[in-house]
Amino acid sequence: MHVVIVGGGSVGSSIARELLSHGHDVVVVDATAEVIGRSNLRGAQWVVGDACDLHVLQRARAEEADVVVAATGDDKANLVVSLLARSEFGVPRTVGRVNHPKNEWLFDDAWGVDVAVSTPRLMTALVEEAVEVGDVVRLLSFQTGSATLSAYTVPREHPVVASTVTQVPWPQDVALVAILRDGVPIAPSGDDVLESGDELFFITTAEGEDQLRAMFTTARDVNLQAARGEGGSTAMPPTAQRRTAGPPSPSA
Repeated sequence: MHVVIVGGGSVGSSIARELLSHGHDVVVVDATAEVIGRSNLRGAQWVVGDACDLHVLQRARAEEADVVVAATGDDKANLVVSLLARSEFGVPRTVGRVNHPKNEWLFDDAWGVDVAVSTPRLMTALVEEAVEVGDVVRLLSFQTGSATLSAYTVPREHPVVASTVTQVPWPQDVALVAILRDGVPIAPSGDDVLESGDELFFITTAEGEDQLRAMFTTARDVNLQAARGEGGSTAMPPTAQRRTAGPPSPSA
């Protein structure tokens, strides 16, 4: 795979190093030549110049790129690079780094961005994931199609514990794509039984994410009421917004 990475700083260099270790063809574009020596990258091709210039992207063979990663510390530059990659070179996939959360709304298909990666959002998500067991946490936003990657850590004594994947009434626009159990990733099947402490990963729409959060919260509250002797069932409640009769496929 031919990948063009714009921005040779710590973020761009780290991405390039990982891709090179996986055997990909990597070109790094940066406005200053000094970063070449500091990066200590072996095997990468370098182009020195302003990537907002079409000629510089041509030197990086952007027309051959499978992916362009705009990873500079300047949101304006990342947006321009993404737009040029899509509109001028027909790059099939673009990834844009968001440096300032207030600019995140700009990183969408209108600017040629397929996936927006916000470091502040990711760090917040990781913090929330560590301390907010029992809450749905958004990890990434895929701007094309408004899809998100979300995670949920199953708390102890939650009603979904001991249920199989097909027994849980997932909302319509939600797909369970992975289970992380004791550090081991599992591709979920309908017969897999959910356990306390499982980290569940979903591809969903924003609406589906809200429905998923409501489903887990309702189930938790029903379970707490039953445990306190306030009535109610410990069974997993149906999702109010459910539009289809049967559970969707648990895999993407």
